[in-house]
Amino acid sequence: MTAGNGRRAGSPYAPHTDADEAAMLDAIGVDSAEALFDIPEEVRFDGEFGIDGMDEQELRQSLADLFARNEDLTEFLGRGHHAHYVPALVDDLSRRSEFLTSYTQYQPEIAQGFLQVLFEYQSMLVELTGLPVANCSMYDAATALAEAALLANRLRRGASGHRVLVPEHLHEGRLGVLENYLDGADMAIGEYPMDDGAVDIDALSDLVDDETVMVYAESPTVRGVIEERLTGIGDLAHENDALFCLGSDLVALALLEEPASVGADVVVGEADALGVGTAYGMGLGIFATREKFLRQVPGRLVGTSEDTADKRAFTLTLQTREQHIRKERATSNICTNQAWVALRTAMHMAWLGPDRLVNLATDAVTDARNLAKRLDNISGLQAPVHDRHHFREFVVHTDQPAPAITNDLAGRGFAVHALDDHYIQVCITDVNADAADELVAAFEEVA
Repeated sequence: MTAGNGRRAGSPYAPHTDADEAAMLDAIGVDSAEALFDIPEEVRFDGEFGIDGMDEQELRQSLADLFARNEDLTEFLGRGHHAHYVPALVDDLSRRSEFLTSYTQYQPEIAQGFLQVLFEYQSMLVELTGLPVANCSMYDAATALAEAALLANRLRRGASGHRVLVPEHLHEGRLGVLENYLDGADMAIGEYPMDDGAVDIDALSDLVDDETVMVYAESPTVRGVIEERLTGIGDLAHENDALFCLGSDLVALALLEEPASVGADVVVGEADALGVGTAYGMGLGIFATREKFLRQVPGRLVGTSEDTADKRAFTLTLQTREQHIRKERATSNICTNQAWVALRTAMHMAWLGPDRLVNLATDAVTDARNLAKRLDNISGLQAPVHDRHHFREFVVHTDQPAPAITNDLAGRGFAVHALDDHYIQVCITDVNADAADELVAAFEEVA
């Protein structure tokens, strides 16, 4: 259907007339716009959704019935996603109308409050990591890791080597995203072994060479192990002109070694342990680095300036994606950022303050140690599997098949990870610590 001005009826934002579209299709040699899309028949929209209409009351009842089918489990789950208590003020403040958008704050004249919070978020990351530059968020830890690898590769442009070394114990989701990113950049991934849950320094030493552009390590690891030889890992990377990238999270950074002090060039990880709670997918990525890499940082940086009245003002001072600068100089095409999530995280950190953040991190060590000791006293369980210090979580060996035990625990109202036939992973935080006695009792019944 064509409107009176010759354009197609419908959206006023589609400027093409029928004649325009016909000319374009003729130029590329296809008969219709539909021919440009290869959509399988089974998922192709046929004009009908097949959903019966409901009024508001019916819809509410239908959704309530659907949600009631969810299992009500107390989660002792971790492996990169950790829930901590989020104070009510975070919800209350972050839902104010001036904050409730995930879109980038391009107009500083109307977004000073939001930009200031993001500047504070960056400042908190700088303080926790010891590195002078932090951007105002990535999608999640996986994309932050991938962007760090691309940054390392850009710094070595023209030199030999395009390989990134990652630990044997790496979350499969992070590895998958890294593989997708590096495949397009013609880069390779190498894996180094672990020794009782921590980095095998000798094996890593044999693998790092002049083909290596970045060495990645985590503390805590995906299994909750606190890595004790970070300085040695950093030295190995730097001796071979490679970057050292450290993965961690905001709570752990409050207690463990400062990344800058152990030679980290880039720090990545999840920040959503604070301000978000259990989100089942939505995350927030940390990215901090050294000042000499400033122009290679992906995403955006918020900085301070002065307005015409000589008052401090906040604005986006660095934007290195393709839409803002010449394509050949862009570092990344990461677009809609996690600004609102970063805002919530900054509010939560500010509410905790330095002392309570350290206390929360300390509890993550002591609670994990105490729970592991209690489980280790149960016949048929050995905990922790790795004779290391742990943060929040640890692996348990089970004499009985692990999948059967996790199913039995679910029947008693608890969710834990089954890693393989005889390994279970348990995570304890301030959110589920009050249920630790019940979890131990459930293990005693099923183990």
